[in-house]
Amino acid sequence: MSTNSEQILSFQVELPTEEGMRLDSFLANKLPEFSRSMLQKAVKEEHVLVNQKKSKCSYKVMLQDEIQFQVPDMKEPDILPENIPLDILYEDSDIIVVNKPKEIVVHPAPGHYSGTLVNALLYHCKDSLSGINGVMRPGIVHRIDQNTTGALVVCKNDLAHRAIAEQLAVHSITRTYHAIVYHNLNETVGTVDAPIGRNPYDRKKMAINEKNGKRAVTHYRVLDALNHKYNYIACNLETGRTHQIRVHMASIGHPILGDDIYGPAKCPFALTGQTLHAKTLGFIHPTTKKYVEFDAPLPEYFQDLLKKLQG
Repeated sequence: MSTNSEQILSFQVELPTEEGMRLDSFLANKLPEFSRSMLQKAVKEEHVLVNQKKSKCSYKVMLQDEIQFQVPDMKEPDILPENIPLDILYEDSDIIVVNKPKEIVVHPAPGHYSGTLVNALLYHCKDSLSGINGVMRPGIVHRIDQNTTGALVVCKNDLAHRAIAEQLAVHSITRTYHAIVYHNLNETVGTVDAPIGRNPYDRKKMAINEKNGKRAVTHYRVLDALNHKYNYIACNLETGRTHQIRVHMASIGHPILGDDIYGPAKCPFALTGQTLHAKTLGFIHPTTKKYVEFDAPLPEYFQDLLKKLQG
């Protein structure tokens, strides 16, 4: 997918599982932030082209089709700087690496324009954030879930943004997460290789989706058995799909402790969301071209829970 200054998003039908999908279904899968009705309206109003030609919602896409979507003009609200404390792991003129706490959203969204990491970054960095992702997501090149903690890199200029985005695209960035999962894993090391896509029955959730999902690979290893009821694990991401670790671990019968979306509805501990922490983040620095790596300490609640379970 690519974006140009005219706000046109471009896609190519690349997966055999995508061939034969209705045009509006294909777009809905690629653009979950837009409603199906809005996308259908865009097709009817000729804001969507297939191979440079207008089309219909019912058109069945074919491999190698080039699809362009002209994003409708939407007035974006002013995102205001807010004096919210940041736990900064590293900062220079190109990037800032922060240790994101629980319960804070990375970037604003409709109906939720304050109290986000972006609001805090605008206050701290002033005008020094990349503009590639627009007003709503300045500097944001990747994100982690609201109730996931840990290391996140933010870009201060467009050159740095492109450099980090390219590494994300080819999956060359080191991303190691720590988590507590239910039950003992049979093997101390393992890999989950299963495609992830939108849940066909609940578009707010992700799921193992053999038909429309994208390849997703998570490598895990057990760090501690934790009284035989839980395992403390490290997960290395080979790919970076939405909710990847949460979906993958749940799919093999080991959901993350505290995850009320993909795990048990009731948690035996008083937790806010999943016990998932982005521990290590490593990449090639956009200016020095040297590999850099950052470690985000486990949050206090996570450390206390580990001690309790180890005891």
